[in-house]
Amino acid sequence: MALVKEKKTELIDNFKTHSKDTGSSTVQIAILTEKINYLSEHFKTHRKDFHSRRGLLIMIGKRRRLLAHLKKSDPQKYEDTISKLNLRK
Repeated sequence: MALVKEKKTELIDNFKTHSKDTGSSTVQIAILTEKINYLSEHFKTHRKDFHSRRGLLIMIGKRRRLLAHLKKSDPQKYEDTISKLNLRK
């Protein structure tokens, strides 16, 4: 699954910290969240797609580690990212 270029550019524009930022923690978290949301919808119709499910679990783990790092290094940016992505439980 590849994100549409326009959607990825929009995510980068919304979460970048400076003009050439494409790989900061917040940008990576936003892109992973978009991929996770897509795969979650995918599994509603393709319940037996276990190979993609493994990829989903890997992405969830990576996002969890990035969020933990962001929370430890910059709590304010963490709160802003969580609220922008609606990740509150």
